[in-house]
Amino acid sequence: MNRFKAYQPPTILTNHLNLGGANPAGETIEVNSLYFMRNGKPWIGVMGEFHFSRYNRRYWHEELCKIKAGGITIVATYIFWIYHEEMEGEFDFTGDRDLRAFVLECQKVGLDVVIRIGPWAHGECRNGGFPDWLLRKPFKLRENNPEYLAKVRIFYEKIAEQVQGLFFKDGGNIIAVQLENELTHDAEHLRTLKQLAIQCGMIAPIYTVTGWNAVNGANIPVDEVVPVFGGYCDAPWVQHKEQLPPSPHYFFTGMRNDTGIGADLLPRQTSDEWQLPYERYPFATCELGGGMQVTHHRRPLVAPMDIYAISLVKLGDGNNLIGYYMYHGGTNKIGKLSTLQESRATGYPNDYPILSYDFQAPLSEYGEVREHYRLLNLLHLFIQDFGDQLAPMVRVEAEHPVRREDTTSLRYVMRTDGKSGFVFINHYQRHARLADLHDVVIDTGTVIFPPFDVCGDISFFLPFRMNLSGVVLECATAQPLCKHGNVYFFAQVPGIPAEYRFAGGQTLRAESGLDSILETSGIKIVTLSWDQARYLRRLDGDLYLGDGCDLYRSGDAIYTAEGGEYTYWYWNGERFERRFIYQPVVEPEVTFEQVDKPPFEPQHIDHLYLGGIREINWHKVRVSQAQGFISIDYLGDAAQLYADGELVADDFYYGKAWRLPARLLYGKSCYLAVSELRDDFYREF
Repeated sequence: MNRFKAYQPPTILTNHLNLGGANPAGETIEVNSLYFMRNGKPWIGVMGEFHFSRYNRRYWHEELCKIKAGGITIVATYIFWIYHEEMEGEFDFTGDRDLRAFVLECQKVGLDVVIRIGPWAHGECRNGGFPDWLLRKPFKLRENNPEYLAKVRIFYEKIAEQVQGLFFKDGGNIIAVQLENELTHDAEHLRTLKQLAIQCGMIAPIYTVTGWNAVNGANIPVDEVVPVFGGYCDAPWVQHKEQLPPSPHYFFTGMRNDTGIGADLLPRQTSDEWQLPYERYPFATCELGGGMQVTHHRRPLVAPMDIYAISLVKLGDGNNLIGYYMYHGGTNKIGKLSTLQESRATGYPNDYPILSYDFQAPLSEYGEVREHYRLLNLLHLFIQDFGDQLAPMVRVEAEHPVRREDTTSLRYVMRTDGKSGFVFINHYQRHARLADLHDVVIDTGTVIFPPFDVCGDISFFLPFRMNLSGVVLECATAQPLCKHGNVYFFAQVPGIPAEYRFAGGQTLRAESGLDSILETSGIKIVTLSWDQARYLRRLDGDLYLGDGCDLYRSGDAIYTAEGGEYTYWYWNGERFERRFIYQPVVEPEVTFEQVDKPPFEPQHIDHLYLGGIREINWHKVRVSQAQGFISIDYLGDAAQLYADGELVADDFYYGKAWRLPARLLYGKSCYLAVSELRDDFYREF
C-alpha cells in the first residue's frame, strides 16, 4: 500500500506582495503566497520561451499559432541588449528585432507576453547580451553605480518606447517583466532595476527574477518580485565529459532551487545569513528545460520523456506557473562587429554554434514538431480546463520518500485540498531503467485506488474525488485531459486499464478510442488512447484530434504543421466528426557533390577547428525546390552550410540527422563543410 504523509491546510498570505494590477476592462491579475489569480480565480499560466530576434519575422505568426496550439498561453522572450545597440547610441528595433511588432503578433494570436529585459540576459548570447562597448567602460556592471545605471536607463527607455501601450494596464498583453537574470547576491540592485523599469514606463502586474543559486536561493528584494525557478535534464555547461548522476528532477522532492542551473557562471554561495523565504511566493518556473542546447564539449541527446517527466514532476511538486526554456528554437544573428553567440573566445566557459540555437526544443529551430511538444500538451490541456482546481491544492509527499539511488520503489506525490486531488506518478529516470511494479495500490487517506501495474517509461497523474459537473468521480485510473461542456476527456495510461469509479459505488470500464463514450448521471466520458491524446488540440475553444498530424489554427482555417493530406476529427459536442485537410507538399530532392574546396573564402571556418585542427570535407549542395525540409545525415564534429558565400546554418553533431528548410538553400550556390569527428566530447550516441 502506498500512502501519504498527513495533509496540512496551507497558510496563504495575501496582499503582502507589491504586485498585481488591473486593465481598463476590469480584469485583474494578483498573486498570493500559493498561486496566481486572474479575475479573482486561481490561475496557472503555461509559458514558453521564443526569441523574436532569433527568428525570421516573416514566420512569427505561423510559429506563434503552433505555440498556442501546443497549449502555451504566455510567450516569454529575451531582449538582448547587443542585438539592439551593438554600437553605442545606434539602436535597432527593425526587421527581426522589432519588439513591438512581435508583441502585437502575440496579441493577434491570443498570447500573453513576458518581456525579459535584462539588462544582462545570458541566453547563450555573446557577453550575456551586453554589447562589447559596454564591457570596455571603466565602471562595474550589474550593480548600483550611477554610470552603469545611466546606460541601463537609456536601454530601458528604448524598450519602453517600443512597447508603449501594450502592457496589461493599458489593455495590452504584456503581463510580466523579468528583471536581470541569474543575479544571486544583490537584492538592492534588483530593487533598483524594478524601480527603474517602472520609471521608464514598464509597469506590469508581475515582476520576476530568477531565484536559483547553489545554496540558499537568490538574494532578492523580498515581496517586490516573484522568484522563478527551473530544471534541466542535463547540464551541458559542466566542464567534464562524464555522464551525470541521476537527476533529482525525476524525484518528487519539492525542490524549487536547482543547484545546477548556471553553475558555470554563478558564485557558489551568497551571504550565510540569507535564506530565500519560499513560503511567501507561489512555486513558479521560467526555465523548465523544453530541451537542451549542446555545447562543443558536451552533447546530450534529449528524449521526449526527459522533458515531459520533469514537467509532470514539478507540477506534482506544486508548480503553479509552468515555464519552458526553450519552447521554440531559433537562429542567432551575426552582428556588424562580431558573431553574437556565447563562446570561450568571449571569456565564457562554453562554445556554442555560431548560428544554431535549436535547443532540441518542442518546436525546432525551423518550426518542426518534436514528440515532447505532443506529450507536454497532455499537461497543458488539463491546466487550461482544471488549473483553477489544481492551483490551490498543496503538495503532500509520499509516506516514504524515494532515495536517489532507488530504482525499485514507486515515485509518487499528491496535490490535494484535503478532500479531492490528484496523484502524480513518475516511472522514468534519464539514463536508468526503473523496475516494473505490479499491483500498485494508492491510498490517499480518503480514497483507495484499485490495483494497477506501472511498467516501462511512463509518467502520469490520476484524479480522486474530482467534480465532473456535479458528479463526483471517486477515482479513475486514466489521466484527465480536458472538458467540453459536460463531456470529459481522459487518456488511457499505457499498460493500465481505464476504470472510473463514482461516488455511490458505480464503476465503469472503457476501451480507448474515438467511439469510447461512457454516459452516467448527465455527463459523458471519452477515453482516448495515449497515442491519440498526443494529437488532441484545443484551438480557440474547439477540440480537434489529428490523425497522426499536428493541427493549429490561423484565423478561421485549420492547418497541419507537417503539410500533406491528413484526416482529422472535430468534436461537435456529441461525437468526433471526420474531416480532411490537404496542404500540397512535395519533398525536395537534395544532391551532394564532393569538392576540394568552395569557390570563396569561408568567413567562419575557424569555428570548425574548435578543439584543434581537423580535416574538413566539402560538398556542393543542390536542392530541387524551396518547399519542405532536407535531412543531412552526416557524421562529423560540426557542420556549416554556406549559401552564396554566406554562413546560413551550422550544427554540432549530437547523433541526430540535421533538418533544414529547403528555402535556405534553393536558388543559391551552396556548400557544406563537415569537420572530422574525434572522441573529445561527452556524447550519448
